[in-house]
Amino acid sequence: MSNSIRTAIAALFIAGSAFSHANNLVLEAGAMDRSADPCSNFYQYANGQWLANHPVPADRARYGAYDEVFERNLTALKNIIETAAKSNSANAAVQKVGAFYLSGMDEARLEAEGAKPLAEQLAQISAIKTQADLIQVLAQLHKEGINPLFDFNVSQDAKNSLRYIMDLSQGGLGLPDRDYYLKTDSKHQTLRRQYKAHLVQIFSLLGDSPQAAEKNAIRVLRLETGLARASMTKVEQRNPEATYHLLNLNGLQKISPHFAWQAYFEAMGVSKPSDINVSQPKFFSHISKAMGSIPLDDLKTYLRWHLAHAQAKYLSSDFVNADFSFYSQALTGTKALRPRWKRVLKSLDQNLGEALGELYVAEYFSPAAKTEALEMVANIKLAMAERIKNSEWMSAVTKEQALKKLDKVVVKIGYPDIWRDYSSLQITKESYAANIRRGHEFEFKRQLAKLGKEIDRNEWGMTPSTVNAYYNPSMNEMVFPAGILQAPLFHVNADTASNYGNTGATIGHELIHAFDDEGSQFDGDGNLKSWWTKEDRKNFTQRVTRIEKQFDEFNPLDKLHINGKLTAGENIADLGGLTIAFQALKKSLAGKPQAEKIDGLSQEQRFFIANAQSFRSNTRPEELRLQILTDPHAPEKYRVIAPIANMPEFAAAFSCDKSALRSEDKRVNIW
Repeated sequence: MSNSIRTAIAALFIAGSAFSHANNLVLEAGAMDRSADPCSNFYQYANGQWLANHPVPADRARYGAYDEVFERNLTALKNIIETAAKSNSANAAVQKVGAFYLSGMDEARLEAEGAKPLAEQLAQISAIKTQADLIQVLAQLHKEGINPLFDFNVSQDAKNSLRYIMDLSQGGLGLPDRDYYLKTDSKHQTLRRQYKAHLVQIFSLLGDSPQAAEKNAIRVLRLETGLARASMTKVEQRNPEATYHLLNLNGLQKISPHFAWQAYFEAMGVSKPSDINVSQPKFFSHISKAMGSIPLDDLKTYLRWHLAHAQAKYLSSDFVNADFSFYSQALTGTKALRPRWKRVLKSLDQNLGEALGELYVAEYFSPAAKTEALEMVANIKLAMAERIKNSEWMSAVTKEQALKKLDKVVVKIGYPDIWRDYSSLQITKESYAANIRRGHEFEFKRQLAKLGKEIDRNEWGMTPSTVNAYYNPSMNEMVFPAGILQAPLFHVNADTASNYGNTGATIGHELIHAFDDEGSQFDGDGNLKSWWTKEDRKNFTQRVTRIEKQFDEFNPLDKLHINGKLTAGENIADLGGLTIAFQALKKSLAGKPQAEKIDGLSQEQRFFIANAQSFRSNTRPEELRLQILTDPHAPEKYRVIAPIANMPEFAAAFSCDKSALRSEDKRVNIW
């Protein structure tokens, strides 16, 4: 951390008070319903009192343990930002954070401006006369973080992880997924009618007459339905081989002849494009046909919609409320708009996340938390090594490669070693939408600058205050931001068994992603490359199929079942992560004095209860439907009850009979 930042932080918080947790325990006995039978209704047993006492707040679609931490983090960040906004600090990061926040909180200015912040971009769209003009405007929108038609990214080459390449992938939809356009059941038909009404409302806010707004909504819906038909399903996209198609410019032009790709790349700032991964060639063939057949006016209308859609949250209340009415109320069941300060904080984190994060960790992240988390990681990696060595279904050849990959897994805890430089990003108090646009342009330039350079091993994909974690197969790394390392998810002074059941299982979960159905296709250097024998891959696939079938059986809502193939990776990680965390707990306790019982619960019981409490959540039916259809994570309840039904360790901990477990012929044991 730079001396200037330290000085700025000291000035900001000289009169501040230390951040304290309301609850230092990871396992909360008061959240339990001990009247429930843990053997037959464990989710209720672990969480029943909490579920009854924590209905979903009006401004949320769901509320759970992670949301509790997220809300507490928002309050902490608000304290930082409001102090920064009032500060006369000469530190550039503090100035930018404060100015961004003030621009988003200036409601009077936003109301007075209405749609004016879009005027320049709308004029550019209106001025389109030819397809060449269209390409130029499309490229400019992509640089500003607005993604009509398709997505452009810079990423690691999946089969050569030492280099960055350009990546083109399907996109351009206003609804959550292709199936929302194509399914014919009454729920989806109703949502499409609501979506069309939303389109009409947005076009009206842009100044269209009622007749023109209606006509334009039909144009957009028709165009997006065509894109949806050409799109891969979410399950199809889970196969990394299916989304890897390395082409040069000529190859891309061949599959998409009616799109001027050279002109597009030049407008994006790439004069001599080299290798490009085209994730979905069929989709880009459709784009080509659309460019050759869809009237230019329809495409211009479509661009107007996506511009307004992307910016609506940052405009006047008419736009904000229209966006909320469909995307939050209709799609997720949320009843009330979040307070403005929380919405502004979210966009601030998205655009200046590491500047904000540097202030956050200096005040709220304990070095002791990092030390203990690293110790836990080391123990869990040792447990994983033992699981690999003792595997009965894997050959010695594949075990050797798996252990090599495990040894190469990089672990990042808390925050980056080198903070991002935002000095070239202009932020002012005068325009929220302009700050958002410049933030997106800054990020685009940062990404584009990677082409031709060495891989940045220091880069993080989440900001330090994020309450989440991830595994990146191309980097072969797992990352745990500071935000997730706090109660009720983790605490340095908490019971060891509880910490391992919660954050330990999360660490195990991310580690297992290196060996799930997707991650296992990448080697230890992050390359999409098979390191399995054919027989071992066959054995692995058979076990994956079994866990898919387990989740296909679950029916959380109406007649809507969990999609076992969509959620397979996360389900493998949940089961494997819990298994190796339990094994690591046992090793960590060996030879150390520990309280056998706390609140009448044994170490093993506390482990499983803490894990279940990390998934405690109440969810609105609309949000649950959206999750089942689009999210690779199963609903929280099933992430608890499915793994333990495969673990004899759970049945032993609570003295359950065989009915608590799946029959041996249906039980899953992968890692």
